[in-house]
Amino acid sequence: MKIIKFFIVVFFSPIIACAQDPIFTQFFLVPESKNPSFTGFLETTSAGLIHRSQWTSLDFKVDTDYAYVSTWLEKSKSGLGVNFLNHRENFTGYNFIQANASYSYLVELDYEWSFRPGIEVGYGSKSYGFQNVLLRDQINISNETISPTSIDPLQVNNRIQFLDISTGLLFYNEAYWIGCSIKHLNKPNISMAAEGNIPLDMFYSISTGYEFKISDFISTTFLPFETKMLITGNFMNQGAYNRLDLASSLIFNQFTIGSSLTANPVRRTDASHLITSVNFFSGLQYEHFKVGFSYDLNTTKIGRTGGIFELGLVYQFDIEARRCFGCPNY
Repeated sequence: MKIIKFFIVVFFSPIIACAQDPIFTQFFLVPESKNPSFTGFLETTSAGLIHRSQWTSLDFKVDTDYAYVSTWLEKSKSGLGVNFLNHRENFTGYNFIQANASYSYLVELDYEWSFRPGIEVGYGSKSYGFQNVLLRDQINISNETISPTSIDPLQVNNRIQFLDISTGLLFYNEAYWIGCSIKHLNKPNISMAAEGNIPLDMFYSISTGYEFKISDFISTTFLPFETKMLITGNFMNQGAYNRLDLASSLIFNQFTIGSSLTANPVRRTDASHLITSVNFFSGLQYEHFKVGFSYDLNTTKIGRTGGIFELGLVYQFDIEARRCFGCPNY
């Protein structure tokens, strides 16, 4: 099985190299994961983490963890932050870890609109689990020994390291925001072969959100007067892959509930699914803490995957600081 796993990774490595970056259903809890312009956006010090468990009923279970710490420098109108990503696949032993430092700067365009450019520089490392691969010429049956070396012409690296650079822009006012970002600007080489060169595809995203009081448009006799609705859109593209998330949520002071659709708008074949999942999320804010939970229900023919679970936790040191406009209030 180890040899089979080895050749699966070897022959399909271009597919793996072009795969999407980890994406979170509750990106609004950790917006820095998608756009460095959100660094320090709450204009206070905050820290958070989120865990994502994907396809729990399949052998190809994927787990992703993301953690961040960011702060706001009022005098220089700047946000500073660090974040860490750990992405792993159970069957092959593939593991991707990365540490990043991010910076954003606030430009007040007028009394209503603000602009934030951001940049992120990180150091990544990928492991393909080759330390457990045993090739035929390493086995010596006559004396029942295993050689630590092989004469196989394909020389591969068990772990590769690379520098990664990303950037983003963000425009927003009290109720509306729109932002875009580009990851992997330097297209780092992620080839597992010693002399190979497979550039990591750049990741493009554009996202927007609009938050408003429901009472401004319809009667809310059946809802608390301060109930708000948030509508968001998030389009992403990386190599041959694309994804569109459309979401809406109701914000009841300290409690939020909502749902979203994940779509594949640019289908490569007639067999591609337009809607790939229906996602449900909820959250609660208690003093300095924000807690969020989500479940993605698969709608494709891939089978019984067990869905995707996410659990997030954020701590905001100053709860009176600027709220994340365009993000659920939890």
